[in-house]
Parts: sequence; C-alpha cells; structure tokens
Amino acid sequence: MTAFFQELGMTYDWAWFVATICGILLIALPLMLAVAMVIYAERRFWGAFALRRGPNVVGPFGVLQSFADGLKVFLQETIVPAAANKGLFLIAPIITFTVALMAWAVIPFNSGAVLADINVGLLYVLAISSLGTYGVVIAGWASNSKYPFFSAMRAAAQMISYEVSIGFILICVVLWAGTFNMNGIIEAQQGHIFGFINAFAFNPLLFPMWVVFLISAMAETARAPFDLTEAESELVAGYQTEYSSMAFALYWLGEYANVLLMCTLNAVLFFGGWLPPVDWAPLYYVPGIVWLLLKTFFFFFVFSWVKATVPRYRYDQLMRLGWKVFLPMSLLFVVLVSGYLMLTRYGA
Repeated sequence: MTAFFQELGMTYDWAWFVATICGILLIALPLMLAVAMVIYAERRFWGAFALRRGPNVVGPFGVLQSFADGLKVFLQETIVPAAANKGLFLIAPIITFTVALMAWAVIPFNSGAVLADINVGLLYVLAISSLGTYGVVIAGWASNSKYPFFSAMRAAAQMISYEVSIGFILICVVLWAGTFNMNGIIEAQQGHIFGFINAFAFNPLLFPMWVVFLISAMAETARAPFDLTEAESELVAGYQTEYSSMAFALYWLGEYANVLLMCTLNAVLFFGGWLPPVDWAPLYYVPGIVWLLLKTFFFFFVFSWVKATVPRYRYDQLMRLGWKVFLPMSLLFVVLVSGYLMLTRYGA
C-alpha cells in the first residue's frame, strides 16, 4: 500500500503514514461493525438456547437491535459520581477500548495481509492483552464505590492468574512452530496432522493445551462462567456499576473486541488461521480471510454456548482452577513438548 501512495507522488514518509492510517481503518471499522453484529448474533443464540425469540423487532429479523442500543446509550447523559476521581473515571473505559483494538495490529487475515508483520507478534499480543487489566482496575478505584473496588481486585487477580497459564501454553506453540511470528505459526500448521490436516489442535501433545487455552481465554475476558468481576448477585454490576452512556458502551465494545480477539487467537494458534482445514489444493481457491472468519465465528458460538449453559463459578473455584490445575498442567506440557522436540527434531 505504501508503494501505491508513492506512485501518486507522495514521499516515502508520507506514503507510509497514509498507508498505515488506511490499514488501521481497514481493521478498526469492520471490527466495530463485527462487534455490533456478534452482539446481535449472541443474543439470538441465547434466545435459541432458552427456547425464546431473542431480538426480532428492530429491523428485519432484529438485525438493527445493536445499533438501536448504541443510539440509546449515545443519547444518554454521562453521570460522574461526585466523589469519583473524574479524570481516571473517564479515561478508564478509553484504555479498555483502545487496548482491545491495539492487539489486532499483528493478526494475519491472509498470507501477508497483516498491519504489522513483526517477528515477536505473539509476545506483542500477550503484552497488549495484559494491559486490559488497567482499564478495569482504574475504573474500580476511580469510582470510589465499594462494589466497583471489589470488582477491580477480583479482575486483577483473575486476569493475572490466567495469563500465567496462557503464557506457558504459548511457549508450547512457539516451541513447535519455531517462531513468534503469527504468520510463521500459521504456516507451521500446514499439513501438520497426517500430512494433510492444517492444525496444531489435533496433535496429542498440543490438544490439552488448546483445551486449557480455550477455557483460560474465557477467564481472561471475564466471560461466563468466569464473569466474577460483574457478578450481579454480590457486586451489582462490578466495575461498571457507576458507568452510564458512552463510557458504559466503550466497556461493552472493548469486551466483545477482546472476545473476538481470543476467538481469532484460537483459530490462529491451533486451527491453522487463514489456512483451509485440509491441505487440499481446491480449498486454497477460497480466500484465506474467509476461512479465518469461519473459524473465529465457530469459536464465538462456543463462547456463547458456554455462557448460556454453564453456571457461574465461585471465586475460590476460579482461583483453584487457575493455580492448582492449569498452571501445573501447562508447566508439565512445556517440559513434555520441549523434551519431545529435543529427542526428535534436535536429537540427531
């Protein structure tokens, strides 16, 4: 794209700047539209699971319901509690929303179709996703209210707990792929199983890590059954209790952008990303972005399915699962994967 703008007579610096802005918009604007549509889709899923209709009035089949909800919060008044730290109170949802968008910079939508194809793309995603904790913690502290403060403490402990196991899971993937580059990880999955299945997930040593990653992703994004930060039974609405209007909407947008990111990471790290499911030449005529979107939507359906059917954990159960089950298990598989690779790949 930089070369295209250079052909229009721009200098390299300006061409690179304009091309980068265009790349950001090409990711951010469709992502915002996707967030609106997946909120609608999730509510339809919940309706089907509960044998009710879901949104079906606003627009054909209710597809404009998310936009109607967005207009409603946009027209509401932003109320800042009198005792709150106003600056931090208002900046917290901006942090959450911005961080949720930043991680998409290294996600490859097709071969070479990535905003920043950096060698440490996976480390970048891990670093950026961990920053989301700050938006929640700052909101809970700045609200100067007991329920948001309790939620902030829960969120900090919960996100840190599951990031540890996610880090060890990613080590297993990196060891097998031999690279931190996201495109490199996808290409390493081509024909990985039986010479024709494009996925790490069916590898006996990586399958348990995919299961742990899927569950940890739900806990990392505070999705049910791990939504202890928003538990209405004891915290009213958690860190969002004092928020209204667009500040509240930014949290919703950030949450669903993070959920879509985790669904995409499941597809990229374990199910071949933009590769077709099977290494068969005719399937490569389908654009890679179509395969990636189909896999992402499948995982989003799984997230919605779990949220609609699994009851919420207690907080002690949540911590026990993270520290006493997932952490030892992921550590064990780092040893097993590295040992197996040393014996087979590097032993000779």
